[in-house]
Amino acid sequence: VQAPSPTVFKCPCGGLFDIERSGALFSRADIDEDEWSMWRYRRALPFGDGFQGWRDVTMGEGSTPIVPFDKQGNLLLKVDYMMPTLSFKDRGAAVLIALAGELGVKKVIQDSSGNAGTSIAAYAARAGMACDIHVPEAVSQKKVRQMQSHGACVVVANGDRECAARAALQAAERGEGFYASHVYNPWFYEGTKTFAYEAAEQLNWEVPETVYLPLGNGTLVLGAYYGFLELFQSGLIERMPRLIAVQAEGCAPIYRAFACGETSVKAVENTGTAAEGIAIALPMRGAQALAAVRATGGEVITAPEEGIEQAKAALAARGFYVEPTTAATYAGYLHHIRDNATIGRALLPLCGAGLKSV
Repeated sequence: VQAPSPTVFKCPCGGLFDIERSGALFSRADIDEDEWSMWRYRRALPFGDGFQGWRDVTMGEGSTPIVPFDKQGNLLLKVDYMMPTLSFKDRGAAVLIALAGELGVKKVIQDSSGNAGTSIAAYAARAGMACDIHVPEAVSQKKVRQMQSHGACVVVANGDRECAARAALQAAERGEGFYASHVYNPWFYEGTKTFAYEAAEQLNWEVPETVYLPLGNGTLVLGAYYGFLELFQSGLIERMPRLIAVQAEGCAPIYRAFACGETSVKAVENTGTAAEGIAIALPMRGAQALAAVRATGGEVITAPEEGIEQAKAALAARGFYVEPTTAATYAGYLHHIRDNATIGRALLPLCGAGLKSV
């Protein structure tokens, strides 16, 4: 726990910072009924009551719809790609860049497989900040062009996602800018926490039995967990939903730890997957995400690789055009319910638009 700083982004011991939670309860009266974006829940975010910096960066992110997949209504889809940069990462980027603005930051550094980078690039441009995004060699060229269109300098690593992360970390350690990392900086998943607040309000405070979420670095899983936990502790929802986290079959370090009953997460080899957004061989907050899933009585599962393209086509046939990472979450859901007939009503976010993929 430490106050935010433009230069210090991790503990001297090498550990990651987290946010000390005040334990303050949230009520419906805390919702800004005049604001139609995720900032209607800003009193649940780690800013002071008088903080107005969000107004300088917001592009209306949030307030994405929830619709049933079909007439049965057992699966609800939250269309979170209906965001300014076409992915759910705008939730975290908006909060993180709002924080950077409050700190007087002039330049940000980020590493990304694509979506987080496009979000940080867009919100940095909105805030008038310079931006460097480090990406792996295999990144979608559509996402690269999107980052560059916002004025970001895209630095292509000579290798995979982990190589890009190391390059960004080294640049931050050299003092080249504020490390706007969706992994190191906990303000990012404070932004993704609004997913839970929105879903609960949209469902009249009756949350579904299960929530299926993609799991790579864990920013959405952690945000959803803390959001639902705060709502439960505040008495706004009657129970915590079970979180079912979905990893790619070809890169599943947290699944391996879960299946083996371990509390720490070891690196694995990324043997390849179409779901590039969750292909993280060594997630830095893996143990934290693992604990969050277990705390809800949930599970970590994998999406069968051969089912991703079929899942993408099935969603498109219902009107939802998504990228492979989102399709992997749905593929994981389909595989899971075959052996779990009593899963109950479920919620699944559509995190990235298909237009962003190769």
